[in-house]
Amino acid sequence: MASAAALVGPTLAPPLDQLRHLAGELRLLLPRVRVGEAQETTKEFNPETFWLRFHDAAVKVSREATILTEVFSRLPLPLPSPQETQRVCEQVHAAIKAIIAVYYSLPKDQGITLRKLVRSTTLDIVDGMAQLVEVLSTTPAQSPENNDLISCNNVWLVCQQVPRIPRDNKAAALLMLTKSVDLVKDAHEEMERAVEECDPYCGLSNDTEEDNSEQDDVLGCPNNQDSYWSEEDQELIIPCLALVRASKTCLKKIRVAVAENGKKDQVAQLDDIVDISDEISPSVDDLALSIYPPMCHLTVRINSAKLASVIKKALEITKSSHVTPQPEDSWIPLLINAVDQCMNRIKELTQNELEL
Repeated sequence: MASAAALVGPTLAPPLDQLRHLAGELRLLLPRVRVGEAQETTKEFNPETFWLRFHDAAVKVSREATILTEVFSRLPLPLPSPQETQRVCEQVHAAIKAIIAVYYSLPKDQGITLRKLVRSTTLDIVDGMAQLVEVLSTTPAQSPENNDLISCNNVWLVCQQVPRIPRDNKAAALLMLTKSVDLVKDAHEEMERAVEECDPYCGLSNDTEEDNSEQDDVLGCPNNQDSYWSEEDQELIIPCLALVRASKTCLKKIRVAVAENGKKDQVAQLDDIVDISDEISPSVDDLALSIYPPMCHLTVRINSAKLASVIKKALEITKSSHVTPQPEDSWIPLLINAVDQCMNRIKELTQNELEL
């Protein structure tokens, strides 16, 4: 009897327990992908081979996600056997490890910006699969809520997006610069809307105090003086908006320079341009948040100086790179001068804050 039991092997865990274990294993892979380095190899890197492997790996993950979902969502059949569950879980785990291995094969010398995009896609795929497994491990697996969560899962969507990933570091840099332009553009438009909508004098044209109150309610202009801008605040907002416009112009000009003059083999310089450009949008956000009432002029001054510094650094890095072949005749000095003028005006308007 003992020998017969040994031939049977260890008892497998119930299907849902196996799914929960798989979800945990997939979650453990995420930190490794975030900090993992490219594999060292003496083989010459072949871009076409890499992208073919990455695409095939994504297709495999998508297929395994579909099989997993079909097995655990079929109605009105019962859950699969522990043996079938083990087979499906092993295939899912192998598909995920395979796409991670392909990501690791992308060398650093292909560009940090490109590697970040591929890493982000890989992380989204692993995380999406982990979420799907977690949903399927929830009882009852056939509930309407679970069906909605399954249909909204992005593992299939991310896998489908793999062919659209930029294939070289220049294309990756242009994509990231475009995202930065869009973020700053949105922030600038939001700041302008805030200025228009929070006019402290929005109700003064009415004849009666009652009309003022009604107008305030309609337009959302509060009576509390801490909730709108003083005349000094409004005067300070003008150069702040100009500084944000300069940051938007800066990013647009850098993107054009990279598009027209960027070289695919100059990966390090392209990475440097993207890295410093990525700092502009968060600095714009900090400045935008600080101009809302009640405004602290010292905070506005500090955040403006931070943004101005980042813009000028981005311009200097761009100026010294290959994307600006004739820096002495470029637009860069004009933008630096515009940034300096904005900062000088902001300093002038906030000087009293330093003297307090």
